[in-house]
Amino acid sequence: MRINSSPILLIEDDSVDAMTVRRALKELHVANPLAHAENGEEGLAHLQNAAHAPPCLILLDLNMPVMNGIEFLHAIKALPAFKRIPVIALTTSDEQEDKVESFELGVAGYMRKPVEYRQFVEIIRTIDAYWTISESPL
Repeated sequence: MRINSSPILLIEDDSVDAMTVRRALKELHVANPLAHAENGEEGLAHLQNAAHAPPCLILLDLNMPVMNGIEFLHAIKALPAFKRIPVIALTTSDEQEDKVESFELGVAGYMRKPVEYRQFVEIIRTIDAYWTISESPL
């Protein structure tokens, strides 16, 4: 994703979807390490743990138990140390309200997870291409 070795943080409760993201990143030769949290609460704890390098990008599911993606966005966008980390909502939600609120909370993109693996790889390829060439103030 980036020339540096900063991790990508995946916040995803579905183990199959998490495995699919790992597989797609590996297939695309994305060298950034992948950190994984199973819900927004774990994701927030990961970010606040000084032992973990800050991620260059967060891939965020919205529909999760404990703390969902929208609640997670509210939490991190209120914290100066994390509010500029780019977040891509990668979700099954097609609710217009989720899209609107996600963008109001500063997501860099909102992408629906496809069911078919090849389409999923193409979405990850697009994210990779964009963040490889994108200039970031981080």
